[in-house]
Amino acid sequence: MAQSRTRATVVPDLGKPLKRAFFGRSVHEVAPDLIGATLLVNGVGGLIVEVEAYHHTDPAAHSFRGPTPRNMVMFGPPGFAYVYRSYGIHWCVNFVSEEEGSASAVLIRALQPTHGIAAMRRRRGLQDERPLCSGPGKLTEALGITDKHDGLALDAAPIALYARIGKVEVTTGLRIGITKAVELPWRYGLKGSKFLSKPF
Repeated sequence: MAQSRTRATVVPDLGKPLKRAFFGRSVHEVAPDLIGATLLVNGVGGLIVEVEAYHHTDPAAHSFRGPTPRNMVMFGPPGFAYVYRSYGIHWCVNFVSEEEGSASAVLIRALQPTHGIAAMRRRRGLQDERPLCSGPGKLTEALGITDKHDGLALDAAPIALYARIGKVEVTTGLRIGITKAVELPWRYGLKGSKFLSKPF
């Protein structure tokens, strides 16, 4: 009998739900603490394996020059999604952090698919799991995230976040695809993950 070419994906148990209060801390504490957490949108998603921190004092942050109609959610309370169009091509999702008015956020760069993989494959037109969510635009397409999710709470449907289970080894490095503050090591990732957008 021929062996099946498809391999069952192990779906890890979900951890404790993360509430908005989780995000009311320094963006540099929130970002590494998100590595290994699970992000689901309408039940589709996976483990967060790569993020980038953006502080309001950072010239690479969208909030650096002050509020605009596009970035207004960043200036609101923590624990909400900030979704923007990148290069007019794809959506990117960020988690607003720190106290209201700080305008700091964490960009979600890559996931390890664990839930709703069939839906991700259909949306991305791919079978291989590794590249399904290996970049900020790829993961939003895979999870069906658009500007309709901008300003939504991170602890209420259709978004669900769960704390990581157990210890993980977090590595740091330089952020990707920016031209300002390029020397800041504010990219965080799950060490050894094959689902990263780019190796550290």
